[in-house]
Amino acid sequence: MLIQQGNPIKTMPNKIHLTVAAVVCRNEQYLMVREQSDNITVLNQPAGHVEPGESPLAAVKRETLEETGWHVEPSALLSFGVFTSPGNQVTYYRFTFACEALREQTDADIDPDILDVLWLSKEEFLAADPPRSPMVLKAIEDYQSGIRYPLEFIQDYR
Repeated sequence: MLIQQGNPIKTMPNKIHLTVAAVVCRNEQYLMVREQSDNITVLNQPAGHVEPGESPLAAVKRETLEETGWHVEPSALLSFGVFTSPGNQVTYYRFTFACEALREQTDADIDPDILDVLWLSKEEFLAADPPRSPMVLKAIEDYQSGIRYPLEFIQDYR
């Protein structure tokens, strides 16, 4: 922590946590993962960090495959959210995409952090394990309300 004129100033984080999440819906059920977070079992959309040099669109495809074994194609941007975890105090910046399920790869190596891959209705989701963050339920609500932003919203100048 820095001190300026007797007042503590919080230093800026040295790492940005840019993440992506996929809302995949078919037959009114959502593709979800059960995972551990802060020693509790939680539900989340397939989600994860954008790797250096990777686009958010490529990241959401990769993370969904790694966590669920499903190949997906993003169709729209649902939101860009910011959340600070009360557990670890990390601020996450999250692109949430509506994605179409293309096909399941049954021989995919699922990330070891994933306890289960589930297709749940909103009602089943609400009755199950808690969400990893408030962004999880909000993503389903945004999807159901019809919020969609064109993928062209995200510009890649490489």
